[in-house]
Amino acid sequence: MGLVLYHGSYIEVAKPDLSFSRNNLDFGRGFYVTPIKEQAVKWSARFKRRRGQSVVSHYAVSDMAVLTHEANTKIFETYSEEWLEFIIACRSGEDSSDFDVVIGGIANDKVFDTIQLYLDGLVDKAAALQRLAFDEPNVQYCFRNQNMIDAHMTFLESEAIL
Repeated sequence: MGLVLYHGSYIEVAKPDLSFSRNNLDFGRGFYVTPIKEQAVKWSARFKRRRGQSVVSHYAVSDMAVLTHEANTKIFETYSEEWLEFIIACRSGEDSSDFDVVIGGIANDKVFDTIQLYLDGLVDKAAALQRLAFDEPNVQYCFRNQNMIDAHMTFLESEAIL
């Protein structure tokens, strides 16, 4: 079947639509999914507290090799200086890249705290990267191009998380 990706929300998302995406996220405006189901369940739990329900939608990507060859894809293997600068640019609305898909680690609360220390000038870039080196990146895929979503992602099912 290929790769299965998961999206946590308060509703089923059978047809991802980038017009509903928010700006200033880790990898910019896009549709965020992960190959780690437990991670999507945790994302959806935030919605349960605020909206009363939690849903994880499942998608198939039939061939990542085709996707990465057809799309302008950026992959961050680790928390690196390049990753840090990209996150900061995206979160501050200053990203001018044209990537269709971005894959890499999540700036979770602990990681975000390190980024904020760096932005506030309380630690330098080297110290920030040293702090991040001890965190195992969770993986997120950000689809920033609707055509890539439509051509390469197939909705499989969704499940309510109790």
